[in-house]
Amino acid sequence: MQKSAMLYEGKAKKIYDTDDQNCFWVEYKDDATAFNGVKKGTIVDKGIINNKMSAMMFKYLEGKGIETHFVELLNDREQIVRRLDMMPLEVVVRNIVAGSLSKRVGKDEGYVLASTVLELYYKDDSLGDPMVNETHAQAMGWASIEEVETMKKIALRVNEEMAKLTAKAGITLVDYKLEFGKANGKIFLGDEISPDTCRFWDTETKEKLDKDRFRRDLGKVEEAYVEVYSRLKEAVENA
Repeated sequence: MQKSAMLYEGKAKKIYDTDDQNCFWVEYKDDATAFNGVKKGTIVDKGIINNKMSAMMFKYLEGKGIETHFVELLNDREQIVRRLDMMPLEVVVRNIVAGSLSKRVGKDEGYVLASTVLELYYKDDSLGDPMVNETHAQAMGWASIEEVETMKKIALRVNEEMAKLTAKAGITLVDYKLEFGKANGKIFLGDEISPDTCRFWDTETKEKLDKDRFRRDLGKVEEAYVEVYSRLKEAVENA
């Protein structure tokens, strides 16, 4: 397969067209942003970790019956994915209070939720990715009520399988965001699964092993990304 024109460059990835009409070529970057692009920087080799970890996690979830856009890992920074018509929505899955939820509900970070919380956000940096609901999605033509329900069902399945895996790695799955797209009318899990998109805490020490180290200037950002990938890799290999 050959890549051709770059179709899109985002905050973390470049997307290229290919000579296969069913596939995109994805290149992961080391660029790091936070707070809707207000804070910018570089995390050395972040692209390598996120590329390899996303490929690993998508393959793992595929093995559990969850269909994703992943096709093939090419090298340290690039992979082939299924061409999806992405929905402009993020599904945020929360198991423990952290980040913006802490401010919104007045609970300290670390408060364990009685049940998993699912939230919808409209993907638009200029608007600050506002929270929306199913009726917004339907009224704006972003997704039907049925499509949102399908995404939520998939998100809960992902949560179930990822929580089992992270527990084996001594990692607490705090929260994370998922994105979805359609191909031939069917919904697939897309985007990435990495320390950029998930909050991972060491189960014993509560140390943050994710992008919050960059957001909050905690230091040892690269080390945290390597640590979480290494632990999850071992957990996958021993699953």
